[in-house]
Amino acid sequence: MSPTAGGTVETDRLEECILTIGTSDFHHEDDLPATDVMERDAHLEEDDPQPKKREKVRRSTSHLKAVPDTLADREFIKAEAEKYARSLDRSQPFTKDQLETHGRRLLQQLDQPEKLLGFAMVLIGNFFWKQQFLAIPFHRRMLLLPHCLKHAEGCPADYDEFGLDCEKCGACSIADYKVRAEQLGYKVLVAEGSPIVLKIIVSGHIDGILGVACLNVLEKAIDKILIAGVPSYAIPLHSGDCKNTTLDEPWVWDVLEKYEELPAQPTTSYVPLMRASNEMFEKHFARLLPRIRSKGDDSDLKSPLAATEAIAYDWLANGGKRFRPFITLAAYDAATGGAAVSAGAGKTVPEFPDAVCRVAMAIEAFHKASLVHDDIEDDDQYRYGRETLHRRHDLGTAINVGDHLIGLGYRLVSAGRKDVGAEVAADITDRMAAAHIKLCDGQGAEMQWQRSPSPLKPLDALQIYALKTSPAFEAALYAGLRLAGAVDQYEELIPQFCRHLGVGFQVLNDLNDWRGDDHNKLVAGQDAEALRPTLLLALAFDTANPAQRLELEEILRGEGNPAMRSGRLRRIFDACRVFDTAQSLVDKSRARSEALADDVKSEPVRQLLYFLVDMVLADSTPEMPPAAKALVSLPVVALPVVAAT
Repeated sequence: MSPTAGGTVETDRLEECILTIGTSDFHHEDDLPATDVMERDAHLEEDDPQPKKREKVRRSTSHLKAVPDTLADREFIKAEAEKYARSLDRSQPFTKDQLETHGRRLLQQLDQPEKLLGFAMVLIGNFFWKQQFLAIPFHRRMLLLPHCLKHAEGCPADYDEFGLDCEKCGACSIADYKVRAEQLGYKVLVAEGSPIVLKIIVSGHIDGILGVACLNVLEKAIDKILIAGVPSYAIPLHSGDCKNTTLDEPWVWDVLEKYEELPAQPTTSYVPLMRASNEMFEKHFARLLPRIRSKGDDSDLKSPLAATEAIAYDWLANGGKRFRPFITLAAYDAATGGAAVSAGAGKTVPEFPDAVCRVAMAIEAFHKASLVHDDIEDDDQYRYGRETLHRRHDLGTAINVGDHLIGLGYRLVSAGRKDVGAEVAADITDRMAAAHIKLCDGQGAEMQWQRSPSPLKPLDALQIYALKTSPAFEAALYAGLRLAGAVDQYEELIPQFCRHLGVGFQVLNDLNDWRGDDHNKLVAGQDAEALRPTLLLALAFDTANPAQRLELEEILRGEGNPAMRSGRLRRIFDACRVFDTAQSLVDKSRARSEALADDVKSEPVRQLLYFLVDMVLADSTPEMPPAAKALVSLPVVALPVVAAT
């Protein structure tokens, strides 16, 4: 261990822990340590096509969101960004890191200050996507407006589930844009960085976004909207103070009313595959998974024989992002040539063989079953905005429904064996069974530790993470590739890649728990208060001085005021700099995942792996709040949820 002045452990040592996960007895036999990238490259034949590797850039842009003060300066950078974007390769969507590289190059060419980086990135992104956005019919576009454009004082509009319900009162510029956009056929949403935007796109209602927002919101949107390949055009607000701000209104009108035919091949997009994953559950569910005992109406819950199936089908069909079945469909598409991705965002939803769809649904069935049981074990109250099953019904019913979903999963895989072949179905079943066992081992390890908390080692936490999170990614990715044919060339890659992806995702989730973001939890530190075996706690034990370690042990024994627990832990975590170390591990997981993807020869498969890294490890949450300066930590009190009026 090589502690710094702040007590941070050396992240390279922890990275090696990640690399060695899978070598112990309770892991799948295919979980081998990652092979050194350079060593693999040395064995490539000289005449083999070299993969197109991703340029790596890891720099924060949190302090680089200034907007030029004058219209002349803004127009100048806008014009130069348009020229710069003409030379860009539009075959693939870019990531935030790649866009940052372009932004820095443009500013350097123009001899402009670095503080304008966020502004330059938005403008380059605009002109990358502008032609494709203008080729989208008006009725397939969304106009996204921020509530800070309204007059903060005396605004008569209320908020509904989709944002501000503007009443066309004419008191602010929102009404002008909204009225004209709706006349043209736009869907209009007035909200601030609404998380439902991507969900609306996936649901199939729109194909492109014209957005007005501050640079803080626009930066977060890059991670999800642009990576997915959604044609977008953004007008940045002049400030981010969220109260009666201003913008360059001609920039809105320049694209709002314009439509042009697309002259070139569209940029690849994963939106059609997201929609296909969504439609399996919303449009084709009854055909792919016919009911046996239930009818799908209110009478089901009154029937002893139909109730279990009815509850299970409802739980499977509704709620969640359906990301794991998306992975299966995307992997199948990539392994068969990537036609769905190459078609672009505005094309029709691709069709897949029923056997492929049923396997993808099986992945979701296993995932939903694990959530039912996890909610019971953690006694969680809500899931997907509804009461958890054990609270809505009872404990026994919830356990039984979870078991029923497991049975449905295996039935879905088996149903397609005549179409995909018995050997393929058996291989997928074997991989899913292995994933199921790993998940149970990981959850069991967590529960055993919670029964008798003790000082936790980072390797122990990482092993639990690898068992709980990575197997579902692995099963979903393997299933899609195996449905398309032999997977010999990916046998070692799949578990290695998914291990890094899953561990990085779980560490990022630890960080998000303390940020208290809307997408994760409203109150910071809930996992810590519940004394779950997190990596952050393990890092603190690993670097704490004797006094800090003594206090950590007191917390584990439940001593002291429970309401003070998160404050005490936060103070120790800050002193030991565990947040910095954890973020470094997320970056390491991302780098390792991308390095593995670099060596994949298939362009569609390689791009899918890059996309999974960008989506799963996208850090679009608020920055970690500063450490409290008070000598005494104040208790964190959860406030009651008040319904919006």
